[in-house]
Amino acid sequence: LSTGRIAEQFAQDFQFVEGGEIVAVSSRTVANARKFADQFGIGTVHAAAADLYVDPQVDVIYIATPHTLHLQNTLDSIAAGKAVLCEKPLTTNVEDCLQISAAADRQSVYVMEAMWTWFLPAIREAKRWVDAGRIGRIVQIKVDFGYPQRPYSPDRREYDARLGGGALLEMGIYPVALLWLFLGRQPDNLEVMSRHAPNGVEDDLTAILDFGDCLATIGTSFRSKMQNCAYLIGEDGYIAIPNFWRANECLLFELDECKERFCDDRESIGLNFETQAVIDDLAAGLNASPVVSLNDSLAFQQMMARIRDEFSR
Repeated sequence: LSTGRIAEQFAQDFQFVEGGEIVAVSSRTVANARKFADQFGIGTVHAAAADLYVDPQVDVIYIATPHTLHLQNTLDSIAAGKAVLCEKPLTTNVEDCLQISAAADRQSVYVMEAMWTWFLPAIREAKRWVDAGRIGRIVQIKVDFGYPQRPYSPDRREYDARLGGGALLEMGIYPVALLWLFLGRQPDNLEVMSRHAPNGVEDDLTAILDFGDCLATIGTSFRSKMQNCAYLIGEDGYIAIPNFWRANECLLFELDECKERFCDDRESIGLNFETQAVIDDLAAGLNASPVVSLNDSLAFQQMMARIRDEFSR
């Protein structure tokens, strides 16, 4: 559902997926849908999303629409009994996330937020290192994600407040999700510094989050290319994850010495790992992801809400 840039990357990576195929597509216009179908060899084009929801050959709907459409698209998919893989952020606020969770639970329908970073082999390896105590107790996390979004326009999707625009939802969810993956709890306190575009949406921010025994610094920006790296710093060493949001490697250090390096050497962008997980989950009869649950998605929203409250005062 929808045929923008992320949907193209998703379809491109489907060549690395087993046990499924893309059978239908719908977009804002039939012309867009037909072009997409021709590009990726998709057999069915639907002029309206409503037709996609009731297509009997469709088991899972991948939702790649703007943020503010995710709620209704997901609820409509659930009502039709279709499993859902919805692009991040799943919703734009806590209340909408709770609504999706309740609907999915009520109808026993599989819904997963497309937090593809959590499925990348390098991220999973870093998690194994942490869980095995390789760096000791985590005392700091430093992570940022930003790319310049120019030129500014209030009608551009990234900046459009009507579509959930702003750096926090668009890019900041990656650092937020990484904190949740490795710490699994909300901060005790936080401080935020932010800058804003002419229409008022945040386009640059830094947050310091106090977890009691761990401090985390996260950043996100539409103004500049950030390092886009993650550092998990423990009492006995640290893990560096270059380009953590699309990571293909991670490195384990003790002081200045690199003790171990993992690289996945993949050919894909990396979206195939989350897609394969959904297919495997459904084949196993699961109605929820054991990796990215709706409780995790709710936690992302809760943390972002607290960050937003700080810069919205």
